[in-house]
Amino acid sequence: MRIGFGAPVSGSWATPDTLTFVARRAEELGYHSLWTYQRLLSPVDDTWGDVYRSVQDPLLPLAYAAAVTSRIRLGVAVVNLPFVSPVVLAKQLATLDILSAGRVDAGLGNGWADPEFVATGASKRDQGRRADEFIGLLKSLWTDEVVAHEGELYRVPPMRMDPKPAQRPHPPILLGGGAAPVLRRAGRLCDGWVSSSRADLRTLGAAVAEVKAAAEQAGRDPAVLRLVCRGAVRIRPAGLPQRTPLTGTPDQIRSDFDDIAAQGITELFVDLNFDPEIGSPDADPAASRRRADEALEAFAGRS
Repeated sequence: MRIGFGAPVSGSWATPDTLTFVARRAEELGYHSLWTYQRLLSPVDDTWGDVYRSVQDPLLPLAYAAAVTSRIRLGVAVVNLPFVSPVVLAKQLATLDILSAGRVDAGLGNGWADPEFVATGASKRDQGRRADEFIGLLKSLWTDEVVAHEGELYRVPPMRMDPKPAQRPHPPILLGGGAAPVLRRAGRLCDGWVSSSRADLRTLGAAVAEVKAAAEQAGRDPAVLRLVCRGAVRIRPAGLPQRTPLTGTPDQIRSDFDDIAAQGITELFVDLNFDPEIGSPDADPAASRRRADEALEAFAGRS
């Protein structure tokens, strides 16, 4: 199982200096990938939690990281596709792929936060059909010399979209989410699947099995799929009552890595953004950076 790391995009530690430090240190230590996520808004009563109060755009930090690294892969988990045009996202990701010399992993999701749907003018209707059409159009924009699309939800007159991404045929598309239709869609149409921050890490194997079964039913090789776990890591002292996976000492968390790998996950990225002691706007940014450095050291060498 390959190991990645979450870029600092949430809260007070999300600064240019810390992003540069984390990206370069992760690459130096041999981490496979660096990841961001999307959150557009947060409620005034903070009911979504501190880690969603202040979150950067998911793609711009990856472009910044591309400029200060040369090898580490750059993933977004995820961009919520109802909020953006497939043409706009295709252009953004193709450009990022060129600027990073072919290191982009494109995670897509359907979104869940009702206020964000309202604010972006998006709709929760036809989510499944929208995702199918969006993914197909994204691939077409990245691979076809001339794109002509007349769909149920999207229309593109005969046009070209250049330049194409650096990766061929296109950047890997990873679908995020946990509902059964999402898992089947990931296996049927995408290059892999990525779990959410709220996934039950003890039951990932069931999701992995559903993704693989859908791939096999579609005539695809399930062995080539990438199955990615967002690891919402919280390093804490020993002796926690009723310890949950990826919370505890580094040794305990490394043991959890083994349990997750045994469920068929091929990649896991350590994400400190979801630790309220680090990813909150109220956290001490200097302390967060020190803890990030300790985590980078603690979990290196497993890719």
